[in-house]
Amino acid sequence: MKRIIYLVLAVLLLTSMVFFTSCGNKTAGKLVCGVTEYEPMNFRDARGNWTGFDTDLAILVGQKLGMAVEFQEIEWANKYQELEAGTINAIWNGFTANASENGIPRSNMVDFSYSYLRNQQCVVVRTVRAGEFRSIDSLAGRTAAVESGSAGESYAKELIGANGNIIGSPAQINTFLEVKSGAVDFAIIDVLLAQRLAGSGDYSDLTIADITLKHEVFAVGFKKGSDLTQRVNNALKELYDDGTMMELARKYGLEDSLVLDINFRG
Repeated sequence: MKRIIYLVLAVLLLTSMVFFTSCGNKTAGKLVCGVTEYEPMNFRDARGNWTGFDTDLAILVGQKLGMAVEFQEIEWANKYQELEAGTINAIWNGFTANASENGIPRSNMVDFSYSYLRNQQCVVVRTVRAGEFRSIDSLAGRTAAVESGSAGESYAKELIGANGNIIGSPAQINTFLEVKSGAVDFAIIDVLLAQRLAGSGDYSDLTIADITLKHEVFAVGFKKGSDLTQRVNNALKELYDDGTMMELARKYGLEDSLVLDINFRG
């Protein structure tokens, strides 16, 4: 009799272990995305919640992977340190993948997902001074505002030359204030952000100069060797193939920029 009772108890214990283990695996870890305030990619709504194309896309990918998604606001210049320290496990914030920092390709520092959006750097100036900035040569020797650690910073260093000056900011949106105040001659930032802000609201006195700069692509950055890269790639392709990414792009006015490149590796 005792032997039967022990067998029953053993079966119940094993069943309980399987049940609780399966419950615990409903979310297979967390996808912690490092972000800055950058409309339309990641920004806060009226309630203070993160929203935007990259925000919504990360949430959809997390659902595909069975992972809870969190957003950690970071200083852009510290993105690699945050990734190495494990504070975040993805840089998902309009991250220009075909760029360098201090002469080192970003692909040497992180593994990139498939690229999924086209972008371009642009020059933002005060409208009353737009006539001064008609060519790349007109940027030489000037003072430029940039987001520290951004692709714009690396371009600015080339464009202003040895006689120019750089003023770094923790986020791209801060560069608008530098231009508006007259502290700098211009800002070099992502055109997707500039198109949203320049010429409207608090920045109605700013405009995008008629100067063409380099074209870029956005991708998600992961720690070197992370298994998340391929898992996220698989989810991105599914979301692109079934039209979900295009619906999301239309929501934020990015449909003309959406192109998934499965051959992109940085």
